[in-house]
Amino acid sequence: MMREDWSIISDAKRAELFPIVLEAHNPRWKEYYAAESLFLREIFEDCVVRMSHIGSTAVAGLLAKPTIDILLEISDDSELQPITEKLLDAGYVVNNPKDDIVMYIKGYTPRGFEGQAVHIHVRYSADWGELYFRDYLTLHADVASEYERLKVRLKEQFTHDRDGYTDAKGAFIKKHTQQARLEFPGRYTPEIKKN
Repeated sequence: MMREDWSIISDAKRAELFPIVLEAHNPRWKEYYAAESLFLREIFEDCVVRMSHIGSTAVAGLLAKPTIDILLEISDDSELQPITEKLLDAGYVVNNPKDDIVMYIKGYTPRGFEGQAVHIHVRYSADWGELYFRDYLTLHADVASEYERLKVRLKEQFTHDRDGYTDAKGAFIKKHTQQARLEFPGRYTPEIKKN
């Protein structure tokens, strides 16, 4: 597969190509996650510590951007360069957001969205808030409904500003992630291996 050249696309053009889109929950998102996780386990092999479906597509019944978000936690001694080369050859694009070591994305092309969009957030193993937030929304339908209403309002305001949309959800996510950590203390704390 040919690697896409993103250097020729301006930020304004990217905003136009990749607007915020929200869709009713699709049960196939779980199947997409399962297929993608099998592929990633083959590529990352022994580097994988834990892999999790996160984000709104992981919460049954929740309106979501149709993007499969995967938190892929790796061991500290993982060598990412050969993995990155394999994923680039398979059509993924490399992104470097602030919270991830690296993020691989699929479904984004210089022509716009094509196929199933996937975000693979690669991080070292830790007690990540996204896992708590997902679980909290799954168990608290009232909070999930409130989050859905917030996303609908923000989509109208930030249709062509993905960073603005994400930032505007931040206070809500932080508040409920903190509540989730109180409700499920230490649920995702990595095990400490003893010699």
